[in-house]
Amino acid sequence: MGLGYIGLPTAAISASIGHKVLGVDINPKVAETINKGEIHIIEPGLGNLVKQVVENGSLRASTLPEISDVYLIVVPTPFKGNYEPDISFVESATNAVLPLLKAGDLYIIESTSPVGTTNKMAELIFGKRPELEGNISIAYCPERVLPGNVLHELIHNDRVIGGIDAQSTQKAQEFYSTFVEGKLHPTNARTAEMCKLTENSSRDVQIAFANELSLICDKANINVWELIDLANKHPRVNILQPGSGVGGHCIAVDPYFITAEFPRESQIIGKAREINNYKSFWCAEKIRTSMLEFELKHGRKPLVALMGLAFKPNIDDLRESPAKYIAQKVMQSAQDGFMVVEPNIEEHSIFRLTKYDEAFEKADIVAFLVAHNEFKNLTYNTNKVILDFAGIFKK
Repeated sequence: MGLGYIGLPTAAISASIGHKVLGVDINPKVAETINKGEIHIIEPGLGNLVKQVVENGSLRASTLPEISDVYLIVVPTPFKGNYEPDISFVESATNAVLPLLKAGDLYIIESTSPVGTTNKMAELIFGKRPELEGNISIAYCPERVLPGNVLHELIHNDRVIGGIDAQSTQKAQEFYSTFVEGKLHPTNARTAEMCKLTENSSRDVQIAFANELSLICDKANINVWELIDLANKHPRVNILQPGSGVGGHCIAVDPYFITAEFPRESQIIGKAREINNYKSFWCAEKIRTSMLEFELKHGRKPLVALMGLAFKPNIDDLRESPAKYIAQKVMQSAQDGFMVVEPNIEEHSIFRLTKYDEAFEKADIVAFLVAHNEFKNLTYNTNKVILDFAGIFKK
């Protein structure tokens, strides 16, 4: 249930080892694309795998679920106003399969969820289908993959599996063991849910430290890239690289699932979110200040290149992207004078895209928002104002 950045690769891998898989998505265009053996997202190796499993009949797609033995819920879990988790998609997907469930089935949530979601869905299922209580297995198993390497990591990464009871945990382990080569770590559903949130919150805190350092170093006139490189020579120090903020469907979202439920206890986690959000605002203000300084110095408005829109390097995913926020922020006052670059997508509904080398050549001010590989082929130009938020030149 759900054929996005995790659902489709999971479906394709499951189909590739012999399972008969039905991929369900509410978007008919997605189902139609997959049934043609094509894909609607960018992920290395996924296109060939989907083509293969569709052609051999192991995978097909639909907008409606059908009677199955295993149901995987892999839908988005965004947040509402005030950063409250929204599990309505999980609930909707559960209600869609509810009439189809039968004794012996396995129901698994993979969607990142607030603690207690799996048990809530169990209560929903058993409330409407009381005859299923004790007769089906219900578990939670989050993914932990890196975009750009999803196929490898879905197979080789360890997985944490937590059922609502021991039988559910064991049955879920048996299912994942058919295609996961990493270790399967059993626990309960609540711990598995918190484990996913903890992993991404930990990374958010570490990135916040690097971003905070970049703010301090800017004021202290210190090259943050050199500083971090030197500090990391210490055998027990491993500071991450700063950037223009934190985005994506996990790190920028999951900590809120903790802070919403445990506001008093999650002080560091909450502050890290504030720092990483502020870094994006700070970058936007830096660009606007540079534009004003350029105009005062040269008597004309500058041409500005905004380099990158994705939430991280070398992918096409713009979800919760700080780069996209920065671009929108600096372009609020004027649409003219900007060139927006994103080499991993062909077009965008809001931004008119420019090729990266053309933008770099023409621009007076170049703001690197994402460290795409293409940008690293460019040569530093002292005649331009370069705002290196992504560490392309480490200047």
